[in-house]
Amino acid sequence: MEQGSFASTGLKEGGDEFSNLSLRPFDVSDIEDFMVWATDEKVTYFCSFDPYKSKEDGINYIKNTVIPHPWYRAICLNNRPIGSISVTKNSGNDICRGELGYLLASQYWGKGIATRAVKMVAKAIFKEQPELERLEALVDVENVGSQRVLEKAGFTREGVLRKYFIQKGRIRDMVMFSLLSTDPVI
Repeated sequence: MEQGSFASTGLKEGGDEFSNLSLRPFDVSDIEDFMVWATDEKVTYFCSFDPYKSKEDGINYIKNTVIPHPWYRAICLNNRPIGSISVTKNSGNDICRGELGYLLASQYWGKGIATRAVKMVAKAIFKEQPELERLEALVDVENVGSQRVLEKAGFTREGVLRKYFIQKGRIRDMVMFSLLSTDPVI
């Protein structure tokens, strides 16, 4: 995936107290903001990784994983990162699918920010990458908040994938959500 117009325009959304919500590529200089959510046990509870313990580990993650990733963005409020969102496109026969992932600092939960960020991505990603026909997200069955985010953003709950994923040593059921390029984005 290439960083297309979405990255260069710094897509913004709003008209309320969060009118300065935008998505942009990460930089190593974002480490202090990144560590706010990356060290928070509430935020990382449903993640495949444990909370970060050192700034050095966070810097290495940004340098080696985030920056080289074709579509990994900071969710920003007033251009300051408060979370992250990514789309990972599949390859081969699955090239028509991309997987959505997102995190948000816990102090911003319940304010509609994650939903707005997901909508921003959904509106842009199918234009930027016309080969994508399906955007999907896997959510732990216990992560009700994230399920609500996707439903409010117009994703369809397709079903529960039983014993689908090992997370932090536990076999987990996951809920599959999807948004097709032909679906209306709310």
